[in-house]
Order: sequence, then C-alpha cells, then structure tokens
Amino acid sequence: MTIDACSEMLRQQDPDRFGAVLAAEQADRPALVTLYALNLEIARAPFQSAEPMLAEMRLQWWVDRLAEMGQGTAPPLHDVLTPLWEAWGAQAGTLVDLAEARRRDCEREPFRSTSEVVDYVDTTAGGLVWAAAHRCGAPEGTREIVAHQARGAGIAAWLRALPQLQAMGLGMDRPDPEHLKDLTALAREGLRMAARQHRKLPARAAAALYPGPRVPRLLSEIASGRVDAYAETIALTPFQRRASLARLAMTGRWWR
Repeated sequence: MTIDACSEMLRQQDPDRFGAVLAAEQADRPALVTLYALNLEIARAPFQSAEPMLAEMRLQWWVDRLAEMGQGTAPPLHDVLTPLWEAWGAQAGTLVDLAEARRRDCEREPFRSTSEVVDYVDTTAGGLVWAAAHRCGAPEGTREIVAHQARGAGIAAWLRALPQLQAMGLGMDRPDPEHLKDLTALAREGLRMAARQHRKLPARAAAALYPGPRVPRLLSEIASGRVDAYAETIALTPFQRRASLARLAMTGRWWR
C-alpha cells in the first residue's frame, strides 16, 4: 500500500507519464504518481467485465470511494487509494469526475461523430490534465489554456490507440477518412492555442502538460493521409521516448 506500487504500475503501463513525473518537481511527484495510477485503474474498470451492468458496478465502486474520500473518509487499504489518500487527502473527492467520465466505456458503443470523440476526450483527458496541472500550480484562470492542451494531446492519444479501439468495436462506427481529418485539425489547433499562451502557465506545470513523444509528427502523418489511423500508427522507439522526455527534463518545454 505504498507509492512505490503506483510508481511501478505507471512505469509498466504508462511509461510516458512515468517519465514526465520524473521531470516534475520532487514535491509534486507523489500527487502526480497517484493521480496517474488512479487514472489507469478507472480506465481499466469498465473493461474488467464483458457485461455492461457489471462493468458499471466496477466503475461505481471507484466513484463511491472517491466521493467518500472527498467527505473526509479514508479509503480501505488499497494499492492505489491508500497512497492517493496520503497525497491528496479530501481533495481526492475532486477526482470523482474522472471516474464518471468513463461511464461511456461501460456501454461498449462506437463513436458516431467527431463531436462525440471530442466530448469524450474533453471529459477524460481534459479532466486528468487539469487535475494534474492545477495541483502543479496552474491557476484557475488558466483552465481554458490547459483544456486546449489536453484536447490536442488527448485526441492524439486516442488516434494512436484507434487500431485497437476499432478492433474492439469502440472506435468510429464508420471508418470515414473525413473523421480523421477533422480530429487531427482539432488536435493541432488545441496544441497551437495552448502553445501561444504558454507563458501564462507556471514552469512547474510542465510535467503535467507534457503531451507525449512525437505528437506533432503523428498528427501530421495522419492529416496528410500517409498513415491510416484506423489500421496503423507510428511506432515509437525507446530512443524516441527517451529523447522526448530528456527534452522535457532539460528545457521544461511542454509545447513545440
């Protein structure tokens, strides 16, 4: 029931965020590690049962525990919730929305439009990035800037996972290339909007705003049609991941 368990989970299952945490200020690392470990757990919860009702029940367990924590009640001993409580305390109650945003996953339905994808990204990635950035000093007045960054990075991550999502019946209901053009345009615009206003955000929040490695290239390749995101994605080498994270650590730049 320690933060080390969360760190190991992150290292194995979300290496990009794990690397970003290592670039964060030391005082912020416990909050970020536990937040991202929680995100992995609640993202996985709807898929732990093929039956939508059972999936909903598994997700509801997380909603209930976070709500209790928000009321000042310590959680039961748990590999993620116990260190989350130690790092966040009653503020963990503000993370309920991250679990609520995953209810759509319990329904096992594909997306019918790009607007549905954007709404999903805004509530999942958007909520996660804001929680991390705000904890790392981003003031309330920068919420819109963070939302732009989260939308761009979140859509890129969704597109990178799209081949797997399509295979599971959770991608787009129709593999229309126009959907890809619309989504990449929205992602690139979000990243551009955030980059233009990066000076309004504290340097301390860089790790929370990191979009992942080679996101601009991914979006460019999809937008140009050189990569069919429904069936393929751009592979990332360990060197590319390390180089991207090294840039973050050395320069503190989360924008391109």
